Amino acid sequence: MIPVHELAAQGVAAGSGAIAPGLAMVNARALAGAAELLVIGLLLLLYFYRRRLYILYWIAGWTLAAASTFLSAYPLRQLQASWMQYGVAQFLAVLSALVFVISADAYRTRPHIRRAYALLLLPVLIWFALAPLALGPVAVLAPGHLLIAGGLAAAGFAHLSLLRQTRLLGAAVVGTMLLVVAATHGWLAITARVPDAPVVAHTDFLNLASYLVIALGMQLMTFEDMTYELRLTNRRLESAQWELRQMVTTDPLTGCRNRRLFDEVINREVQRHRRYRIPLSLLFVDVDRFKAINDTLGHEAGDRVLQQVAAFLVKNVREADYVFRWGGDEFLILISCSEEEAAQKGADLQTAFAESTNGGSLPAGVGLSVGCAHVPAEAADIMDLVKLADDRMYANKRAVRPQG
Repeated sequence: MIPVHELAAQGVAAGSGAIAPGLAMVNARALAGAAELLVIGLLLLLYFYRRRLYILYWIAGWTLAAASTFLSAYPLRQLQASWMQYGVAQFLAVLSALVFVISADAYRTRPHIRRAYALLLLPVLIWFALAPLALGPVAVLAPGHLLIAGGLAAAGFAHLSLLRQTRLLGAAVVGTMLLVVAATHGWLAITARVPDAPVVAHTDFLNLASYLVIALGMQLMTFEDMTYELRLTNRRLESAQWELRQMVTTDPLTGCRNRRLFDEVINREVQRHRRYRIPLSLLFVDVDRFKAINDTLGHEAGDRVLQQVAAFLVKNVREADYVFRWGGDEFLILISCSEEEAAQKGADLQTAFAESTNGGSLPAGVGLSVGCAHVPAEAADIMDLVKLADDRMYANKRAVRPQG
């Protein structure tokens, strides 16, 4: 087309002020606009498949960019109207860059767009629309490209920050290419003297390729976002399964493992005992005078006693051993040692419990009775051995506390 600055210099005669589009300029911007429309169509398909807010902001940003491109590609015939049209096109490009910044924030959370933002943009719109009428299109040329470059750079860095948080390769592609487009606008702000300078057409062709790469990056980011969300969902499910298992296998009062878990681990431990010849024993522990405490002090006092006894047992056995609440005031310890060592461990537990400061806060007469049984490698029925340890516990109770 006839350059805008030449039209101004020539003082286009009334009735002949048509701006005849030049082939190179129209082709470059028209192709860029067509590429932007293609991106919008692809994003609409993505949004239909994956309804996420950040995709809507992408669509809005590309829509504004396409409107800006077509406005600058097909100027009006009236000279001053075409100048105003160019200024509005620059403003729409600035607005498009800001929307791309918001789109990155929309990936993480719902952005809060305040009315004050519109009030801030209003004087900018007035300047871009009216300044060309008084000063010509050069009044909004460099400022427009600088603002576009700044907005796109902010959008690029915002998308790159998503890469650090979510490891989305698509965010890296989008952020990098937005920075490339921002650099071209910065270059135009420095080198272009008129809106239709040859360098503008050259950068339009470069941006055309950048737009297609950005579109691919946005598609990649969308599908990566889906897989990322699936990974988070799987982690939440695994966490929920672990919590459910803890609820199923843990005694809610004492925090010890329960009999359900004993049934799960005993066969594995016996097999390990047979394969590696690791000694295995059972300690059956009963709380002395527990029934009397419940009857005289109430069930809340009895619950506190059980909690303190459970904490004591867990603290005083190895992490590799198991402490189960067997039922009522009875606990079962699965311990990797010989029967002699188990008997000694039981005696040590009784002595330590009697001497512990924790025991001082318990009702008078509370103690532990302990019985042990060795688990032979050829053991067929573990419950017979549990009963044996239980019988020995009662024998210990009678021997130590004949009145208990």
